[in-house]
Amino acid sequence: MFDNLKDLADKAGDLKEKAEDLAEKHGDQINDGLDKAGDFVDDRTGGKYSDKIDTGVEQGQKLVERLGDQAS
Repeated sequence: MFDNLKDLADKAGDLKEKAEDLAEKHGDQINDGLDKAGDFVDDRTGGKYSDKIDTGVEQGQKLVERLGDQAS
């Protein structure tokens, strides 16, 4: 049982490292994609949820920035 937990923790650590590397190398592209996705969803919902969409996009961009900083 504990071996399985250790394996799971190792895999989670590997995934975090990969996410950090991607954020560091491609953070600008990811942020542009988040902006485009937010604009698309906002358009499709007729602007009804603009504030919530903007908040979600901003939080996603902050996460990308933090991950990129951790990789440095």
